[in-house]
Amino acid sequence: MSDNLLMLQERIKNTILLGESHFREFKSALEGAPNNKKSGNVKNICRYIGEALVAFANADGGELLVGVEDDGSITGIPHKESEIENMLIAPKTYVYPGNNLPFTAQKIKFEGKLVLFFSVNKGTSEIYQLSDGRCMIRKDKATVPVTFRQITYDRQEIKSREYDRQFVDGASVNDLDIPYIQSIADAYLRGLSVERYLQQIGLAEYSSNGLRLRMAALLLFAKDIQRWSPRSQVRILKVSGIELKSGKKYNVTSDEIVQGNIFQLIERSWEHLRPFLAYKTEFASDAKFEQKYIYPELACREGLINAVAHRDYSIQNGIDIFVFDDSMQIKSPGALLSTLTIKNLEKLHGAHESRNVFIAKVLRENKFMRELGEGIKRMFELMEQRELQKPRLYSNDIWFSITFTHKSVFSNHQQQWLSLFESFNLSSRQKRIVVLGMGDREISPDEIYKALKTKELRIYNEEVTPLRNKGILEQIRTNPQASQYAKLEKIPKQQVKRFRIRHP
Repeated sequence: MSDNLLMLQERIKNTILLGESHFREFKSALEGAPNNKKSGNVKNICRYIGEALVAFANADGGELLVGVEDDGSITGIPHKESEIENMLIAPKTYVYPGNNLPFTAQKIKFEGKLVLFFSVNKGTSEIYQLSDGRCMIRKDKATVPVTFRQITYDRQEIKSREYDRQFVDGASVNDLDIPYIQSIADAYLRGLSVERYLQQIGLAEYSSNGLRLRMAALLLFAKDIQRWSPRSQVRILKVSGIELKSGKKYNVTSDEIVQGNIFQLIERSWEHLRPFLAYKTEFASDAKFEQKYIYPELACREGLINAVAHRDYSIQNGIDIFVFDDSMQIKSPGALLSTLTIKNLEKLHGAHESRNVFIAKVLRENKFMRELGEGIKRMFELMEQRELQKPRLYSNDIWFSITFTHKSVFSNHQQQWLSLFESFNLSSRQKRIVVLGMGDREISPDEIYKALKTKELRIYNEEVTPLRNKGILEQIRTNPQASQYAKLEKIPKQQVKRFRIRHP
C-alpha cells in the first residue's frame, strides 16, 4: 500500500473521529427504513455532493465523506461503478458552467467498505454556483442558500484572502516551535505526529520535494517570526488625554511593542495590555485585595484575538492599541471584508467571514476563538452587562477598529435617579425598567419588553417579579382592568400602562 493511500486512510479516520463541523460533512449513500436500507438515488447523492462542495468553497473550505452516516458509522457505497463515477464528477456536473471548484475527489476502501472522500479549498477569486444558478454557503454544520450578492468578492481582497494559504519556499518543520505544536497535536488527537497534524488541518502538504508549509503554519508556530513576517506585532500606546496629538504636543506616555507568532502574540500582548485596564484595587468580600477593571477583561481579550485572527497579514503593518483616558481602540491592518458591513456586525446575528481561513480554524479548534461570528456578539454582551456603551466598530479602505468607551449607558440624570435605589442591588435589566419610570411616568408591559430587549415571558418575569416584591414596581391597573382598557381604547393589551415606579 502506498504512503499516499496510508495518509488518506489516516486522514479519513481522523475526520470521522472529529465528527461533523463547519469544516466537515458526512453523507450516507443509502436510503429507506432503518431495517430495509438500499442504494440511494444517484441523482440525489450527486446533487448533495455539488451543494456541499459549493457551500464549503463559498465559506471556509471543507471535507465531505460519502458512505458515512451522521454518527460516523461506515456504511459504504453499494452502487455500480458507473454510478460511483458520476458521484466523483458531481463537483463538475452539478456546478455552474465555467465555475471550476478547487476540489479533489478520491474513492478508497475503508474498514472493508468503499467511501468517497472530497476536499475543497475556500474560493478566493470567484463565487461558486450550482448548475441551476443557486448559491450555497456553509454555516456551522448546515449547508444553506445565500444570494450571489452576499458573497460577492472585492478583487482587492484576493491577495489578503490568499495570504495565509500560500506555500512558502524554503520553510521546513524545523522552523516551527515543534514542542508547542506537539502539545496541540496531542490535544487534537493523541498520538498524532507534528507532520501528520499539520497535514490533517491543512497547514502542510507532501510533495515530491517533501513537506511544504503554508504561510499560516509560520504565522501560527514560527520560532523566528521576524524572518517570515516582520510586522507580526502588537503595539500598545498609553495616551494622556482623550485624543492622540503630534509634534510638541505628542502625548504618548508609554509605547510598547510585542512580537511573536500568533499564539505568542495573543498571550504576550494580553500580559502587557491588562495592567492598563485596571484602575483601582479594593477590598473584596473575603477581605482580600481585588482589582477593578475599566472595561470587561473578556471583552478586551476578545477584541485582541479578533484583531490578531482577522487582520490582513499581507499588509506590512502591525496591530495598534491606543489606551486613552476615556476609551481604548484596537486598530488592525486591513479593511472589513466586502462581504461584511458594520451594520450587519452590529445587528449581532453572528455575521462572519474569515479572511485568514487556516488561522481562524486553528484558533477556533484550540478554543482561543468562539464559534465563527460570536466574538463581536460576546464583546457587545459583556459591555452591556457592565452598563457601558456598546463598542464602536469602524472600517475604511486601510484598517478596521473596535473602540471600547468608559461611558455608562445611563445619562447623568438617569444615574442620579438610579442612585436612589442603590440599596436594592438592582440588576442591569432591572435598572432599565426603573429608568422607564422617571418623572412618575406610567409604564406598559410592551415598554418593559423593549427595555429588556427580549420577547421571552421568562426573562420578563425574572426581572419584573423581584421589582414588584420589593415594592419598587407598583401595579396601577390589574389584569382585568388592562383588558377592559385595551378593548375600550382599541389598543393591544401589552401597550396599556399598568405600572409606575415608587420612590424608595
